[in-house]
Amino acid sequence: HTMLVALEQRLYATYSGGNKMSVARFWRKQQNRYNLIGNQCTVCGKYFYPPRGFCPVCRREGKIVEHQFKGTGKVVTFSIIRSSSGNFKLLTPYVLAIIELDEGSRLTTHLVCDIDKVYIGMPVKRVFRKLGEEGSSGAIFYGTKFVPA
Repeated sequence: HTMLVALEQRLYATYSGGNKMSVARFWRKQQNRYNLIGNQCTVCGKYFYPPRGFCPVCRREGKIVEHQFKGTGKVVTFSIIRSSSGNFKLLTPYVLAIIELDEGSRLTTHLVCDIDKVYIGMPVKRVFRKLGEEGSSGAIFYGTKFVPA
């Protein structure tokens, strides 16, 4: 039990991005991250990822429905990370990019490619990859990354 609590605390710290997200909510949202599930406002047509509780454009008049993103898009901007700490140290150098999905939403993600070949406007597609692991015999975490299309 103690190991599970410690693991959940590390998960919270690692993957919540500093936001106040409960462990239960973290696990409930896994499907959204694994499958790029967001939502769309049927009133104005805008798409949102991560999902939102209401449309920031239409407010109360908006009607939000779940949307499965295609998982394709383009690089809007990127940074090459050459120095990092923790679990990311072994990945350096790597590309951190803002991707604009074909539906219009943007997200920050790891772009798996040759660092000398990335460019703004590069077409990309999502892939399901290993994000990290909790020691040599602990839990392995998977999620969405992007690669050149």
